[in-house]
Amino acid sequence: MQNNTKKIIYIIAWVLVVSVFAVYSLFIASPLNFQKDSIVTISSGTSVEEAGELLKAKHVIRSPFMFSVLVRIIYPSGIIANHYSFSKPQSVLVIAYRLAKGKTDLVPLKVTIPEGSSSFEISNILENTLKDFDSVTFKTLAKSQEGYLFPDTYFFLPGTTPEAVIDTMRKNFDEKIKPLESDIATFGKPMNEVLAMASILEREARQSETRRMVAGILWKRISIGMPLQVDAVFGYIFQKSGYAPTLTDLQTDSLYNTYLHRGLPPTPIGNPGLEAIQDAITPTKNNYLYYLTDKEGKIYYAKTFAEHRLNKLKARN
Repeated sequence: MQNNTKKIIYIIAWVLVVSVFAVYSLFIASPLNFQKDSIVTISSGTSVEEAGELLKAKHVIRSPFMFSVLVRIIYPSGIIANHYSFSKPQSVLVIAYRLAKGKTDLVPLKVTIPEGSSSFEISNILENTLKDFDSVTFKTLAKSQEGYLFPDTYFFLPGTTPEAVIDTMRKNFDEKIKPLESDIATFGKPMNEVLAMASILEREARQSETRRMVAGILWKRISIGMPLQVDAVFGYIFQKSGYAPTLTDLQTDSLYNTYLHRGLPPTPIGNPGLEAIQDAITPTKNNYLYYLTDKEGKIYYAKTFAEHRLNKLKARN
């Protein structure tokens, strides 16, 4: 009789162990196909059940049902809308706790925007740094802010929206430009024109001294009604970094084509740093009307087109 009782107890214990293991494996443990560094966005108004399905679709949990049961029983106040990062496998118990308490585990990512970067170049940087970043929306919204997205080092959380990025960069510009506002007003040109010139200078010259020389030439061209004829605009027109235009490109029908249209382009062609902005409003007075840069970055200046043609030959040698 005692032997039979022991056997029954042993069988029951074994069944319990197997059952617990089965429940854990099927419902509680993280899935075998867990994907590291997944970002799951729980939007405002998302139900617990919908959140469970999202987590399963992202291979974060096995059972949406178990997730929903745990949240309903242990955390009756529900889940918190946010972006959640999952860098390592966790049980559904931990996942339920995190969403109920808003534990996102998000780590800010460092994003460095070089001076002079255009909105499409910024979009590429963000897309390569922030997982699942909506670069299409960013490019659409950032177009109207060209020149005002301050180039700097930022820290953005995964899941940061294009609107939030633009807002952060614009507010940074508004703060950083304050020390120059008085000088810009004294210079007498509208902010948009100053930024357009500065964005060109970022592309046309590397050093402050040469940028000021080029600024003197370009402002002079504008004052006498002479086309700027700067090549830097074509990278913006075709959205290609470091683009070298062909002779055919010079006839491109675009308001940004400064070979066909006099004056500055309608908007900046990039987002200049403070130094380039300062250079734009402190041009060096000179007698030149032409300039060109060789492959090493050396700039040749000329007073006449004939001299300019000779400089082209020098730059090639």
